[in-house]
Amino acid sequence: MKMQTIWKGALLAAGLTVGAGMIAPGDASAFCGFYVAGGESSLFNDATQVVLMRDGTKTILSMQNNYQGPTKKFAMVVPVPEVLMEENVKTLPAELFAKVDQLTAPRLVEYWEQDPCQPDYYSNNDLAQAPNPEGGSSNNENANDGDPAVKIEAEFSVGEYDIVILSATEANALDTWLKDNSYSIPAGAAPLFEQYIQQGMYFFVAKVDPAKVTFKDGRAVLSPLRFDYDSETFSLPVRLGMVNSSGEQDLITYILGRNQRYEVANYPNAFIPTNIEVSGDVKADFGTFYTKLFARTVKQNPGAVVTEYAWDASTCDPCPGPTLDPEDYATFGADVLGGESEQEFFRGWTVTRLHARYGKDGLTDDLVFKSAPAVVGGRERVDERGRLETGAKLEAGGSDNFQGRYIVRNRWTGAVNCEEPVYGNWGGPPGNPGGLPQPSPALSPNTLGQPAAITDGGSLEDRDLETLVKEDIDDLDVKARHEADGEIGGSGCSAAGGAGGGAGVMLALLGLVGLRRRKRA
Repeated sequence: MKMQTIWKGALLAAGLTVGAGMIAPGDASAFCGFYVAGGESSLFNDATQVVLMRDGTKTILSMQNNYQGPTKKFAMVVPVPEVLMEENVKTLPAELFAKVDQLTAPRLVEYWEQDPCQPDYYSNNDLAQAPNPEGGSSNNENANDGDPAVKIEAEFSVGEYDIVILSATEANALDTWLKDNSYSIPAGAAPLFEQYIQQGMYFFVAKVDPAKVTFKDGRAVLSPLRFDYDSETFSLPVRLGMVNSSGEQDLITYILGRNQRYEVANYPNAFIPTNIEVSGDVKADFGTFYTKLFARTVKQNPGAVVTEYAWDASTCDPCPGPTLDPEDYATFGADVLGGESEQEFFRGWTVTRLHARYGKDGLTDDLVFKSAPAVVGGRERVDERGRLETGAKLEAGGSDNFQGRYIVRNRWTGAVNCEEPVYGNWGGPPGNPGGLPQPSPALSPNTLGQPAAITDGGSLEDRDLETLVKEDIDDLDVKARHEADGEIGGSGCSAAGGAGGGAGVMLALLGLVGLRRRKRA
């Protein structure tokens, strides 16, 4: 089939029982710095994923970057709060970003209603609580006192990157320094330089020699970079990244905190609607469905940053793939943190997935994060009335169990040979009630350069969201227009005696991968 959209970066693809590999939503291109091109090349920031680990005042920032442009020398500029030394900077394996993306991706699950005359083999709590882990110095001078307006604070090399840490007292001098070193600056950068200079920030400049980089389809395949620093404020500098923007951008930020969820402090927050029953057609093109859902969520919550996932990173339910292990935590930054014991060091990390979409002028401030109370939602759990939990529910002092989860339900159509049938018990397909299929994910772009696949079941590009859901989404003013499938036993939520099928289902980090753009919903 014709696929009209691909992500701009490249992060991951997965073959799944319920709908093959999926493409993550929207045009993805976001970055906490910006690219500077060699010569007069015109660049735009193609795709970036960011993972932040936060403990006390220590922040470890890891980012996956894709670059599209001529194969000439270019660099990356990121504001940082302190002078970084070689021991503060590392390169990481790109595969780890794909693992986080896969773990936190919105997921599609499929359940079958069990024989209403058979005993209730499964319970919601049993299924929902059974995690399935897989385990050059400057000649510029300040006119006032003769001191250098731009100073090189540190120089070193890491992987394919030549790192220079700069301090500056004048934005124009910093602009001139970069030009003197053969880098052109995107228009509009100087005013942002000035804002960061006034905040006392330093500038992390990572130069890249194309001779040391693999290019795939015109894109530089760069090693992810990680650096750590201390700062009282927990923030992500994104304003410079908008200088490279060719239009609307998507930014996906993953935050690892010790038993702690995070949200933004200086913009509105919203949660992605979850536990929505969808048409069986969605199995063929889950990526497009989720793209439409996210676009509608952003439209209904202008300027908001959307929480798509918050859960202990070492567990999941349903599990689309491997969870994070001690080695992963160490790679993302736990190796520079202190702990009283190895058990404390590598346990209790909550991963929060935040998704922001904005235009070139959409963000006037960097993202500032704050701790947030625990949230639950998106599980196969029913309330005392037998209704499936809906939306997000805050639980101060509880544990985070929130995910974007969408459900295809196949209702019982067989014979009913008993006087008191009990409907609403959900499990695997006929003949294998405990064998639930792997969930299908809406993945972010493939950071490894492989666009996610789509099945031959047809695209949903021209379908309205209202025709793809089988129940209203009140928070988005979505009224379902899908005809019922001759359902038996009422709603698609577990009814009295309801058993949940929640174990073993499905599958991505600041996530962005090689993609064509999806049309907006």
